[in-house]
Amino acid sequence: MQNQDNPDALAWHKRFAVQTNNRAWDLTTVVRTPDQDREMLDAAHASAWHWAVIGTELNRMRATMLLAEVHALLGQGASSFQFAQEMHAYFLANDTPDWEVAFAHAIYAHAACIAGASAIHRRAYESAKVAIQAIASEEDRAIVMKTFVQIPQP
Repeated sequence: MQNQDNPDALAWHKRFAVQTNNRAWDLTTVVRTPDQDREMLDAAHASAWHWAVIGTELNRMRATMLLAEVHALLGQGASSFQFAQEMHAYFLANDTPDWEVAFAHAIYAHAACIAGASAIHRRAYESAKVAIQAIASEEDRAIVMKTFVQIPQP
């Protein structure tokens, strides 16, 4: 991508990737106005773009996870499910922390629900419940639950 040999540009990309990622995630778990919906969408896509410039595959897949959740929250089933399929496959195929496995299942379930894939929604929802219970850290479990409680039950 661009600016790979400019340390200042790389530092700015990382700064904006983190900042927009955190803002978008913060907005995913609150009651939003239409303006905040737009901000959440813009921040998620900005974060994904910055991570594409400077991030690792893990950074890019985490950005894809965020895109899946944001698109699901905004009722964009087709795009949400496409993002969710990609990140779900990645996180289940790699050495992934317990909290991130739970997020992957939960967001996959959410995207499947919004996309109208009821059988996948049901299976992923159950997998998310099991994965959430397996999270060792109470703090991590509480963070994942903020996302999980927003997913319609099958």
